[in-house]
Amino acid sequence: MRLLDWAIIAAYLIYIVWDGVRMSRGNTRVEGYFLADRSLPWWAVGLSIMATQLSAITLVGTTGQAYANGMGILQMYYGLPLAMVILSLTAVPFFYRARVFTAYEYLERRFDARVRSLTSFCFLISRGLGVGVVIAAPSVILSIVLGWTETWTVFAMGLTTTVYTMFGGVRAVTWTDVKQMVVIFFGLSVCMFVILSKFPAEVSFTDALTLAGASGRLTTVDTTFDLTKDYTLWSGLIGGLFLMLAYFGCDQSQVQRFLTAKSVDEGRTSLIMNAFVKIPMQVFILLIGVMVFVFYQFVPPPMIFNEVEARRAATSLQSNDYNRLVGEYDQSHLLRQEAATQYIRAHKSGNAPGAQTAREEYIAADKTLNEARKRGVDLLKGTSGNESFTDVNYVFPTFVLEHMPMGVVGLIIAAIFAAAMSSISAELNALATATVIDFYRRHFKPEATDAHYVQAGRIATGCWGVFACVVALYSTSLGSLIEVVNRFGSFFYGSLLGVFVLAIGFPRARSRGAFWGLIFGVLSVWIASRYTKIAFLWFNVVGCFVVVIVGYLLSLTDRRTLVTASME
Repeated sequence: MRLLDWAIIAAYLIYIVWDGVRMSRGNTRVEGYFLADRSLPWWAVGLSIMATQLSAITLVGTTGQAYANGMGILQMYYGLPLAMVILSLTAVPFFYRARVFTAYEYLERRFDARVRSLTSFCFLISRGLGVGVVIAAPSVILSIVLGWTETWTVFAMGLTTTVYTMFGGVRAVTWTDVKQMVVIFFGLSVCMFVILSKFPAEVSFTDALTLAGASGRLTTVDTTFDLTKDYTLWSGLIGGLFLMLAYFGCDQSQVQRFLTAKSVDEGRTSLIMNAFVKIPMQVFILLIGVMVFVFYQFVPPPMIFNEVEARRAATSLQSNDYNRLVGEYDQSHLLRQEAATQYIRAHKSGNAPGAQTAREEYIAADKTLNEARKRGVDLLKGTSGNESFTDVNYVFPTFVLEHMPMGVVGLIIAAIFAAAMSSISAELNALATATVIDFYRRHFKPEATDAHYVQAGRIATGCWGVFACVVALYSTSLGSLIEVVNRFGSFFYGSLLGVFVLAIGFPRARSRGAFWGLIFGVLSVWIASRYTKIAFLWFNVVGCFVVVIVGYLLSLTDRRTLVTASME
């Protein structure tokens, strides 16, 4: 990187930390620190909700996923608009009028303290693991840019964000989210413009879409009803709906966002904003990854994007095999490049039979290249001993560093940092809120002053920041980061949703049913992940239904339920 790139990144990081700490002035009240005195406008809350979900995982993992496999992952979000409508009509007015700090605080009023504690504990575990993955994404980039070990980059990224979150509270989190979203959208727009400008002169955006479509990377609907496939129309509409209901309605990092709104109507509007904006935004980000794929039709892509692992394989005992595969891969690229050029020319000529033949030749050449890359990845798995190795997380940062002009590199890396810091800060703040409100104030120090709880919140934020950094050290080896974070969440989200369904939708449900239903729900998801091949989005459906069924049946055996039924 050039000096200008470093200057842009440094200026951004310094400003964000300063701005966040600046907002800590006068932040001594519990409601002010954790809920911004319920005073924020809908558009700021809506942008904060988007920023919390739009992490660096989205920019790094999703673009790499689109490069490798296309836009099929978009199907995961098809249930989101309906989820936003449902939650705006139910969860927002329900939690807002209950005047709670956390979603789980209500469960004590409905059931008892142990249900509240167990649900909050499940949130803490799932979100604590999730924020570790969020920290890992920008750390991948820093390790490439700086040549540092991932240990150093993880703690540099995680602890920097922890500092301003500790002092500023949710108000600082929200307003820095707004500014970070501006940086993200601007950076992504510039990125797309630069990618398109680097295509050969005879290749237009329409031609790029033609190539991407032929390779299957524009497929966004798979109507196959297959529970083992990660992304289909049905897993998105059903499993995705349950995931989004749980994430936005039961996860404190999201519930806390709309609880900071000025009113119920403004909280609702913030969610509806996400219903309309989230999928188009995701399409744009995925399209960037697809355009990177098209760019590499005409510029030789590395067989392995993780440069460190590639060098290790090139100097290992199997270096001869590796170098032979690199040669095969480079030759396959030349053949694919020629096939892509011929296909575009034939497509423009209007000669349908010739275009169809050229299309088939291009598809065959692309398949040959992918097979060569797969052999290289398999060889690297053997040399590294890491069977889950994938380098999709390195595709986008490698492209940025090698092919973006000076200044744009710094801008895009700053955008990735913005995405990471917005999610990290929001989630750390939510973790601290649940820790202090649901455990510390409830069980250990119920009569302390506001200043004491604010200080406890800052300490909790720092502790969770360190914990997340430790998790991040192990996250990059688990696969595509966008999938890893959703897998972590899916182990708990459906079961948490089931408890709230019991609480709100089943008047006869009792605490014993909710408590044991949640335990059985989490166990059922673990069993499903261990002994079946169903896709992770369906875990949310499994967990929710098991909690509701087990919880309701156990509640029917409760004496209070029997008495209530006999009086009806």
